[in-house]
Amino acid sequence: MSADARREPNFAVLVGVGWLVIVADLLIKHWADTGLSLPDTDDAMRLVEVRDFLHGHGWFDMHQARLGPPAGYDSHWSRLIDAGLAGLYLLFHQFVATPMAERLMEVTWPLLWILPAIIGVAAIAWRIAGREGAVVTLLLCVVGLPAYQQFLPGRIDHHDVQITLAVACVAATVWSDRSRRAAIAAGLLSGLALAIGLENLVFVALCGVAFALRYAATPAGAAALARYGWSLAAAAAAAFLVSVGPDHWGHAVCDTIAINWAAPAVAAGLLMGLAGHLVASERMTVRLATAGAIAAVAGALFIAIEPRCLGGPYAMMDPQLRTIWFAHVSEMQPLTSMFRNQPAVAAAIGVFPAAALVAMLALARDPAMRGDFAFRLAACELAIGFLLMLSVAKMCMYAIWLGMPLVAALALRLFVRLRLENLAARAFVAMLLTPTVLSIAAIAAAEAAGAPPVEENDSRVLGGCFKSANYAQLARLPPGLVAAEVDLGSYVLALTPHAVVAAPYHRLADGIIAAHRMFALPPDQARGVLRHLGANYLVTCGKRAPPGQTEAERRASLWGRLEAGAVPRWLVRVPAQPGEVFHVYRIRS
Repeated sequence: MSADARREPNFAVLVGVGWLVIVADLLIKHWADTGLSLPDTDDAMRLVEVRDFLHGHGWFDMHQARLGPPAGYDSHWSRLIDAGLAGLYLLFHQFVATPMAERLMEVTWPLLWILPAIIGVAAIAWRIAGREGAVVTLLLCVVGLPAYQQFLPGRIDHHDVQITLAVACVAATVWSDRSRRAAIAAGLLSGLALAIGLENLVFVALCGVAFALRYAATPAGAAALARYGWSLAAAAAAAFLVSVGPDHWGHAVCDTIAINWAAPAVAAGLLMGLAGHLVASERMTVRLATAGAIAAVAGALFIAIEPRCLGGPYAMMDPQLRTIWFAHVSEMQPLTSMFRNQPAVAAAIGVFPAAALVAMLALARDPAMRGDFAFRLAACELAIGFLLMLSVAKMCMYAIWLGMPLVAALALRLFVRLRLENLAARAFVAMLLTPTVLSIAAIAAAEAAGAPPVEENDSRVLGGCFKSANYAQLARLPPGLVAAEVDLGSYVLALTPHAVVAAPYHRLADGIIAAHRMFALPPDQARGVLRHLGANYLVTCGKRAPPGQTEAERRASLWGRLEAGAVPRWLVRVPAQPGEVFHVYRIRS
């Protein structure tokens, strides 16, 4: 080992320091906010689930009786997340009271998942561009604020875990031609990702495709395919058994792990394992045919069990929900729509993935890079992430994380091209390529071109409709069924003893449709909807009108009449104290 190599700081120490810097930055910026509100409706709903779990709900009992009564609501989220959060809560509750224990749980959980995400992208960069590439990637992470929108303190839903597992699975796969354990890790991570949710399925599945294609291309890929296949089959089977109760083993669904997802994964894993051991033929046509047969068997099994799921996770969703609710969910908007409505925000979201795509194309000009298995997989993962971001803006998080190793690899080439030998000069150039700096530059450019400044414009946020303290106004009322806008439902569940008609979850079709109709219909018809529901209170906050209506329909609706101050006789306004933000009406029986 050279003297220069011995002087290089330990990389694990660099990772640890980088993670601590990120954690300190996020805590300084967001600790106070965690005491004011839950960041998102999903975080509020997750808190409700964790509390139920801690108070005796069984492992497979995901039923929430207070949501959409009398039938209630059965969540499709993973109990594994609830268990992790509950463990943190019990740890903190040994030292502090319940409110602070919950707050510490909400803060700690997402910050913990940042560390394996950093390790994952650094590992990808190391495989593609060596240790220096991994070091540059650490800098991109440290100055990578846009990448942490799903990791902010308080985010306790599943998105941070899914992003981390996708990155980790790609990292294990790109190292699988160098390490025997990497292929096993990729299979295990794929099964765990399937247990958590399907949002990252395309990225995880692409890793399996990479193993199969490498096996088809060269006999040397057979051993890695076998190790990946055996571990995938075992992990997918375990994920199914730990996630699905025995009474639902034969029930197929599109939005979470079920028999129609687990069976093809297990079958594909077993066939990959057998192929890697028994069909390591020197003839490419034999290997290619074997890989094709595995894909055909898995695909046929998936279609045979539930063909509707070819339409994606929301294929079983009630079609009415798309027009009255789903099409208006902000995180599900295409990036093109966001560019029309919020160009500065869209520019900030899309600029780093675009830079990563440019880096990928520039690196692909090198024949040696094009021939590298790790680069090809990283490039494909980024390209898929970029395309998904264009169709669903929230997928930008995957494109940002998966783009970091490629931007780092290009940065090293820029150092050589610009003849930068000085560490400070290299750090300055790398800093210009970080997600934070590029996002700031994109916002400035968009605003200089005439885009409105980035600012909060949701009247519900500005009006304090999601602040935790404001729900004391509702909590002091006798428990009953609250009819409110869909997005308020999870907060009412988490912060009051009331039941709610609806919350923003696609399985709750009847509740969401009813919540839309009760505000969109004229008062007399809306009264019939509320009477059928058995609601006790009608609650409004902010000025968000029911979507999909003409101006005349909006004025004639119950929402429009309440906005105009024309309260129907069958509603009795509950007096509010100064500073209270909700308009609460008791519904006459």
